[in-house]
Formats: sequence, structure tokens, C-alpha cells
Amino acid sequence: MSVSEWVSSSLPYLTPRPDGQQDAWGAEVAARGRRGSQRVVHAGEVPASPDVAGLLGLDGEETVIVRRRMMYLEDRPCELTDTYYPAAIARGTRLAGTAKIPGGAVTLLAELGHVGVRVREDVTARLPGEEEQGALDIPPGEPVLHLTRVAFDSADRPIQLDLMTMPARLQRLRYEIRIG
Repeated sequence: MSVSEWVSSSLPYLTPRPDGQQDAWGAEVAARGRRGSQRVVHAGEVPASPDVAGLLGLDGEETVIVRRRMMYLEDRPCELTDTYYPAAIARGTRLAGTAKIPGGAVTLLAELGHVGVRVREDVTARLPGEEEQGALDIPPGEPVLHLTRVAFDSADRPIQLDLMTMPARLQRLRYEIRIG
């Protein structure tokens, strides 16, 4: 693995953290002896786009809570992440604000009684839009990976949707699946 490549596994981002533990991104970066940070650039209630509404199983008139974040590795932008929650479960919580959430959003969701038990992820490669290209500081023509992750509770209701965009040359996504 090259110095600039990042191998990421989804599992740490899907499970609540023990009380007092840092969020999954902070723990992953620290475990590799690297510096990472994130900045919430926007949080609040917005109308659900047709795509977001469809992925969260909402009708077209509902609103969602969104947290838009810029992730940094060694002070360089490495990922754009928009996380959406049905407003019915996130309105009025720390998910609707820009402050850091101790243990991460998945931990807060669990505290609120919403625990993910199943996740569906789709990964595609594409060329970035101009805004993504500028935000990620990548040259024209360089592809990005786009990961769509939907977490479902025990009643098979979507509780969280992540839309992540990252430079393809810097990423390797790893999936380990236990069989049986």
C-alpha cells in the first residue's frame, strides 16, 4: 500500500462506540499514526430531494436532517460526506447541529433508540462535478468514488443515509463478510 492510499473498512462506522471513545474516523486515523479531522460545513433540516427521499423510504413532501462534512487527512481534503436522517428521528437532536458528537452519530442514534442492524452500500466511480473537484482539490479528469450507504433498523426502516465522495486514487474500500 502506498503512503497516500487509504484502506477503509465500513464496520467501525456502523456500530455505536463505548462511552467516552472517540468517533470512528478519529479512532481509525489515530490507529494508523496519522492526523485526521472533520469539519461540519452545514447541518439542519432541509426538504428531501427525490433521491434522498427514495433511499430513506420517505414521501416527496418530507424533510430530512442533513450533516454535510469535509473530511481531512494530514490537513488535505479526502472526502465529502453528506449524512441524512429522517426528520422524525433527528429533529431537535445534536444530529441537527454543527457541534461534534461524542462517539459519533451512530452512537447518538443508538442512544435515541435507533440501532442499525443491516446496511446496504453501493459504490460507483465517476467524474466529479466542478464543486466536488474544487473541494477535494483534484485535477480535471480525475475520477472519484461515490459510496451510498443506507442503515436500516430491526424493523427494516432506513435510519441513516450517507453519500460519500472521495478521490479514487487515494482510496481502497475493504469489505469483509462473515459467512455462516
